Formats: sequence, C-alpha cells, structure tokens
Amino acid sequence: MQPTIIEVAINGETSPKRNAHVPRTPQEIAAESIACLRAGAASIHNHNGDIALPGEAAAERYAEGWAPILAAIPDAILCPTTVTHPDLPTSMSHVPACVARGAKMASIDPGVENISTTGIDGLPGAMRATMGSSIDEIEAMLEIIAAAPAGPAFGIYEPGYLRLILAYHKAGRLPRGSLARLYFGGDHNFIDGGRGGFSFGLLPTATALDAYLELIGDSGLPWMVAVPGGDLFRTDLARAAIERGGHLRVGLEDHAGDRMPTNLELVEEIAELCRSLGRPPATSAEAARILDLP
Repeated sequence: MQPTIIEVAINGETSPKRNAHVPRTPQEIAAESIACLRAGAASIHNHNGDIALPGEAAAERYAEGWAPILAAIPDAILCPTTVTHPDLPTSMSHVPACVARGAKMASIDPGVENISTTGIDGLPGAMRATMGSSIDEIEAMLEIIAAAPAGPAFGIYEPGYLRLILAYHKAGRLPRGSLARLYFGGDHNFIDGGRGGFSFGLLPTATALDAYLELIGDSGLPWMVAVPGGDLFRTDLARAAIERGGHLRVGLEDHAGDRMPTNLELVEEIAELCRSLGRPPATSAEAARILDLP
C-alpha cells in the first residue's frame, strides 16, 4: 500500500490561551514546521495571523515563515488558508501570490456552514457566523487555483460538500492535486475549546468514515481525515483511515481535549501508528506524487 500523507494544521485561529504551544510568529511557525516535517509530516497548513489580509500582503506574511522551511526542506508542501473577504477576486488574490512564494496547495470550502463558539449548555455562543461559498463562487475558485497552479484542498464539513466535489471530479473538472479533507466534528469547539463542539459533520468513527467512502467509491479522489474540536489519535478514525488507504491531518488548529500536546507530539504519535500498520509516513516528494500536484 502507498505511504500515508500526514498534514499538520499547525495553528489556525487557536490562541496561546487555548494551547500555550501554538506557533504564532513567523519564527515559531518555521521552527515548528521543520520539526514536524522531519518527524514524518509531508504537508504544512497554517494561518498567518490575519485571515482578512488579501493578495500580496498575505503572501508576504506567509513567506516570512515559509522561507526558512523551504531553505531547510525544499520540497515541503505548504498550504495557506482561505481569506475572509466579501469580494471573490480579492479573497482569492493571495493564492497565485502564495504559489509564487512556494505554496503547492490552496484551501477551499466547497459549501456553506454555520459556525459559532460554545455557549451555555452546549448551545451556540456569542460568536456566530456562516462561512462558505456558493456553487458559482466555487467554480470561480477552481479556475483561480488551477491557473495558479496549486492543488485544491477541500474542507468537507458535510456529505453534501463531497457529493458536489465528486460531481466535478467525475466530469474531469477538478484541478490536478485535488484532496478531500473529511472533517468529523469533535466534542469540543475548535475556536474557544469549550465542550459541546459544533453542529457540523459526522462523528469521528469508522462507521461514519465508511459512509463517506461509499460516496467516494472507486473515483480515485485522494482523501484524509481530521477531527476539528477533538483528538484524532484517541478515536478509532485514525486507524480506520490508515487501513482503508486514506491520509491524516493533525495539528493544533483542530486539536482540542483534556491534554495540551505540541504539534510535534501529535505528528510523532500518528506517524508511529502509520508505521505499526504498515503504511509509513510519506515524504513531501512522495505526497506530491500521490496527489499529482502541479
């Protein structure tokens, strides 16, 4: 079987208050990423501290952390996050600018989702928002990502997101390097860490994974699993994904629970699980071939 791609979402919007180990500065991002890549990760996904910052300004901020990573590990797979801006061309203007600075993938959320912090009794809290994109916007995003060029990493929060992406995949309309990140909702909120989680997605179980795999079928679309608001390693989802030929995403953007690990610790433990099941971690070069990155 092919090796397992491990992606590390090293920070997201996680604050040091939620986990003191989260890297926020460019220097911290670089050091953490290099350590994770050397421990078995193939791909780094990070935020740059301002998810509203577009275009060249966003890319320049990413590059502060990326330049040392690429100097140490030239084939590292780097992936920025999305930009929150109401104007689509502006919200996607960072993608070609980031590719020019070494990014090989770009994040895209192919649907619409409600998110919030956790309130009293697990109900939605004070911060409430709707994120995502319409079908017309998704098509425009795919064109921009393909032209950059970069591999699109799709955030699959719900089964409907996946069905839409599979329709484009089967029609030959997805860019090279496409990857479905299957998000399973944990029992914590990945914004503030409160118990209760979000009202999105399926539970992080092998049964839920099999429901997604029924949709994917023999399409050949690469996929990985992640547990925003949970602990992937402590579910049966990680083992199930490895055994079923999938890939894994860990990191302090997603992780929440009763322990406060570092990104490196999360990589080391999941990499050892991969080895024990006969699918050792992929290098960045191997991951690029598996995904057929442009």
